[in-house]
Amino acid sequence: MSKYIEVALVFLKLGLIGFGGPAAHIAMMEEEIVNKRKWMSNQRFLDLIGATNLIPGPNSTEMTMHCGYERAGIAGLFIAGISFIFPAVTVTTLIAWFYTSYGKLPTVEPFTYSLKAAVVGIIANALFKLVKKALKSFELGVLGLIVVVLSFLGLNEILVLLGAGLVGASFFSGRNVLKSKKLLLPISSGSIAGATIQSLGTAKIFWTFLKVGSVLYGSGYVLFAYLDAELVANGWLTREQLADAIAMGQFTPGPVLSTASFIGFQMNGVSGALAATLGIFAPSFFFVLVLNPLIDRMRKSQFLRYFLDAVNVAALAVMLVVLIRLTGETIADWRQVTIAVLSVIVVFVWKKVSSFWIILGASILGYMLYLL
Repeated sequence: MSKYIEVALVFLKLGLIGFGGPAAHIAMMEEEIVNKRKWMSNQRFLDLIGATNLIPGPNSTEMTMHCGYERAGIAGLFIAGISFIFPAVTVTTLIAWFYTSYGKLPTVEPFTYSLKAAVVGIIANALFKLVKKALKSFELGVLGLIVVVLSFLGLNEILVLLGAGLVGASFFSGRNVLKSKKLLLPISSGSIAGATIQSLGTAKIFWTFLKVGSVLYGSGYVLFAYLDAELVANGWLTREQLADAIAMGQFTPGPVLSTASFIGFQMNGVSGALAATLGIFAPSFFFVLVLNPLIDRMRKSQFLRYFLDAVNVAALAVMLVVLIRLTGETIADWRQVTIAVLSVIVVFVWKKVSSFWIILGASILGYMLYLL
């Protein structure tokens, strides 16, 4: 099989089953790319996560691009990104058409009721394996705990990651300098519906979402704030309609930024959906294209190597906070508790079971339990 076709099929599959947000997407990628297909080492995957957290854009989507680049070069970067985005954009655009035609959203809760509960186990398993590789010293563990605390206190994610990287790099570089100086000393010296969305031109839609995609850091909730400032503040749609759009991005598989497709369709049909989708995702392709070749150079520099190690641990600490919050928000009743516990048991006991079967099984079980 051609490596290009392989990349397309892998990320098309992940785009179809990628429920649960960026942390779940990255966990599924770790299983598929590192464990199953051996495209790269755990360390390389960690480096990509750490570096990706430092640039704007949807982290999990950018990780697909990095993985595609690793497997099949620049062409692989674009194939992976497009394949991962395609299912979410297609489903979201179809829902937008339904919303426009019938004035309400289709009922999807019975099918998505259990999915976030199921991905709790998937994320926990990936986090466990990645942390074992990333924690190279006691000091990095302490740094990770500090990041967990700061994240719970609500500090800006990118500032926490950059700060952790700089603190880690400075500490380990300084310690190495002290050690080298000690070696030179003598031994004796030791020691949505109901309102009309305003129609906009395709170029205006593209430019608006390009601006958002170029500066966006964080989750779907942060996306809500950016789109609120760009769209609601200008009177182009209501906050309720924006909330509907964000909800659709979270209900569908793949990146939550498919919200852009939903809004673009409302503003200017299929051409608006395409313009919004291209605008919000285009910066990510550019950032990854520039960043990926620099990661090897970072590893060759002692200071930047320590920086990357610290950022890797910080990124996993942030991922842990996401997992804890997701668990708190998702586990609302005995049905979801049951599905979450079963998910954890499956991924830790039967380690070779694919995420696809976990997601499919959770969806079917969740639907049956929802009807009780």
